[in-house]
Amino acid sequence: MQYITFKNSRNLIEGVVLRKLVIHKDESGILVETLRRDWNDVFGGKELDFAMQYISVTPPGEIRDSDRWHVHKRQKDRFICVSGKIVTALYDPRKESKTKGKINLFLMGPEKQDEMYMVVIPEDVYHGFMVVSKEPGYLLNFPTQLYTGEDEGRVNNSQLDWRQVANDFGF
Repeated sequence: MQYITFKNSRNLIEGVVLRKLVIHKDESGILVETLRRDWNDVFGGKELDFAMQYISVTPPGEIRDSDRWHVHKRQKDRFICVSGKIVTALYDPRKESKTKGKINLFLMGPEKQDEMYMVVIPEDVYHGFMVVSKEPGYLLNFPTQLYTGEDEGRVNNSQLDWRQVANDFGF
């Protein structure tokens, strides 16, 4: 399977945005800016407003809803992996999209410069992720809407076999 990093980010699903994050390191540790209001590609205006932020911690080898995709009608998600390593999978089911039927697999984590980025997931694009590191994966999300059960949906996943991803990373 082909895994996308920031360096090889070609053939993205329509509406997906990647934002390179810079890791500042010195003897006292690291600092990474994760969301700024002057980043017009991932923040601002009605479509990319800030509503909330959360962190999820997922054990090694775990797939968030392996048999079902997450999907939102009105919300964009903005994912960043801040610890561990994850593969974020997107599938485009949108009838009007130029990339209908396309899958993107994003390899994300803070250890390598080209894996430290934000992915903006458009509305109606199916998504899920798997922790592919030996340590837990810490995922930050800056959704554009406050959480409501009415906006979040689950859809059966027949488009991606997570077992192949697991095999690729030794799980």
